[in-house]
Amino acid sequence: MRLFATASKGTEPALRDELRELRFRHVRADRGGVHFEGDIAEGARACLWSRTAVRVLVELTTFDAPSDGDLYDGVRTIDWTQWMTARTTFAVRASCRASQLTNSQYVVQKTKDAIVDSLRDRLGDRPSVDKDDPDVLVFVHLVRDRATVYLDVGGGSLHERGWRGRGGEAPLRETLAASIVRLSGWDRDTPLLDPMCGAGTIAIEAAAWAQRLAPGLSRARFGCERWGHPDLALRSRLSQLRGSARAAAETQGPTVIARDIDPLAVERTRANARAAGVEIRAEVGDIRTMRPDNRPGFVVSNPPYGERIDSSPELYPAMARALDRCASTTVALLAGNADIAKAWPRRPDRSWLLFNGAIECKLVVFAPHWPPRTEVRGTRGVLR
Repeated sequence: MRLFATASKGTEPALRDELRELRFRHVRADRGGVHFEGDIAEGARACLWSRTAVRVLVELTTFDAPSDGDLYDGVRTIDWTQWMTARTTFAVRASCRASQLTNSQYVVQKTKDAIVDSLRDRLGDRPSVDKDDPDVLVFVHLVRDRATVYLDVGGGSLHERGWRGRGGEAPLRETLAASIVRLSGWDRDTPLLDPMCGAGTIAIEAAAWAQRLAPGLSRARFGCERWGHPDLALRSRLSQLRGSARAAAETQGPTVIARDIDPLAVERTRANARAAGVEIRAEVGDIRTMRPDNRPGFVVSNPPYGERIDSSPELYPAMARALDRCASTTVALLAGNADIAKAWPRRPDRSWLLFNGAIECKLVVFAPHWPPRTEVRGTRGVLR
């Protein structure tokens, strides 16, 4: 079956690399996510292990839908009794792009009508709509008058790991944090520091990745386990997958430090880390007074950038000076403000355009510059 894992905008390369690392088949990045292939159990395996996917969808059909009648007819031809009964609850979500049908809510309504009418004809009764906690979640993507109908294998957004308590003023979604850590180039062995940790999301995601803690283990059931007709073979396979995931977890990993100037943020981080079952060191500290460290390491952080949390004008230059003194450290920052990168004395070695919700950001990565560059004076000038 054709599967599609959705991603936060800009994080598709991280998701592609992750699914390849997890040995899924025919992995191909696309706008908004990554295509791969497998059965429903493979889709559930992606929900169990992927740290960067937002949702995992299984494709049911695709057809031309230049009008509402075409959309209705195409959805109604699907045999919905494979996944739903009259007692099953469902909900529909839709997106439209470059199509004659431009109102996503209208697409939702026509899709719902087609599903209800199809099931009423076959079963003599209709299922109920539950927008908050449906058994079956249907997605319709309409692009250039071509409709693709999906079911959500996971049943909800995979960023919800189950460990977050109080997220702080501007919590970073877990899937985005995991993508940032992966794109930073961290090797899961070198020490990692988040010096402005907030609720600790980056540090916790890094530690969980290093300790091989499957993020989907916190879910009691995936969406595919709530579909209308129980599949005993699927349930057996999922039981095996969960057992293997529990056995793969490691109790220790590399040193991961979460630091913040706010003691309350550090307490939130400690509570979240305990709930997530990871080993990190949470401590109070000011990035502006950070001491240089010539040991190899990684700094990965999401500095405040004025959209959700106020930041003082002198923070960015002081932060850049402190971090640049750590000459053997790779520094990766999610810059939601252009002033963050401008404050650095050198240009980033790599960068990605990402979105934190609706906020356009740049992930900038500064490679180590140790040993220090030396000057050699000669007849033709200065070599650095």
